[in-house]
Amino acid sequence: MKKTARTAAVVGIAALVLAGCGGRPSDTKASSNETPSSPASSSAPAESHPDFKACEVSDSGGFDDKSFNQTSLKGLTDAKTDLGVQTAQVESNSDSEYADNIDALVKQGCNSITTVGFLLGDATLAAAKKNPKIDFSIVDFAYDKAPKNLKGLTFNTAEPSYLAGYLAAAESKSGIVGTFGGLNIPTVSIFMEGFRQGVEKYNTDNNANVKLLGWNGKDGSFLNTFDDKSKGQSVAEGMIQQGADVIFPVAGPAGLGGLQAAKDKGVKAIWVDTDGCVSASEYCDVLLTSVMKGMDVAVEQSIKDAVDGTFTNEPFVGTLANGGVGLAPYHDADSDISQDVKDKIDELKQQIIDGSIKVG
Repeated sequence: MKKTARTAAVVGIAALVLAGCGGRPSDTKASSNETPSSPASSSAPAESHPDFKACEVSDSGGFDDKSFNQTSLKGLTDAKTDLGVQTAQVESNSDSEYADNIDALVKQGCNSITTVGFLLGDATLAAAKKNPKIDFSIVDFAYDKAPKNLKGLTFNTAEPSYLAGYLAAAESKSGIVGTFGGLNIPTVSIFMEGFRQGVEKYNTDNNANVKLLGWNGKDGSFLNTFDDKSKGQSVAEGMIQQGADVIFPVAGPAGLGGLQAAKDKGVKAIWVDTDGCVSASEYCDVLLTSVMKGMDVAVEQSIKDAVDGTFTNEPFVGTLANGGVGLAPYHDADSDISQDVKDKIDELKQQIIDGSIKVG
């Protein structure tokens, strides 16, 4: 797609974003996912804004991807519970549907519309310009100059991916780890680059030579799809055949194929966007951790801003410092990871937060 805007992959402030609507029943809910900054359940009474309609449109990965879209949808359903708004959502089946799906939500009378994913950048910008009375938000995209009613929400996932890369290198027995992406777009390669830098940090600190397959800092292994699980499994199996014993798929539903390959071959993996032990619990036994993005919190906050009349076009980015991104708990792998490695991960996290380590 044409790049009419650039992705914001810089450090910034908290995660905010999203509000979507569409052709599926408004009470459709995704599976619960934990995110870095998800608050504990509140006993406070829910607000009530029955005349406000918050809507969301997915990318072609769909709302049941156990990752990116599913977590974003949770923000919408949380807003329904906490704010008492109407909600609706439409699921895209292909990239060609984005503009039409957004237009369908406009016609449904949505007060706010959230689009999910970098690939919806052009269609979202066009819709926001055409409909200035609707507040638009988009996950994983930011604009050089956005209309007043359009907010970009980005996440500096290079930061927690750096920690994941260090962890993968530390836990590798073969000295080889691998990563692959869905598409070669900034919101995918940012994970892979952070991961690469983390592996390099481990090598530097430990006089080691752990090799990374699938990304060299400029180019790497991409499926050219987010939907083909069998393709993800095939690429992961190829990396495992080359000796990789930790796999880091950044490919949405297609990445689940990488987890299946890890499970079948008895190696480890690291998931992205959500806590994989929650969203894809059948693979928890092979996961070291997950690189998480607080998209549900961001989505709900963006809807609340629209409800409250405080919505702005100022872009936001989630970081380790503000809790918008982070690593999931180690879960089943906890007893296998040494305390020294855990302490080092905590130390590196603090160094990224205080600026002594620059990632990205």
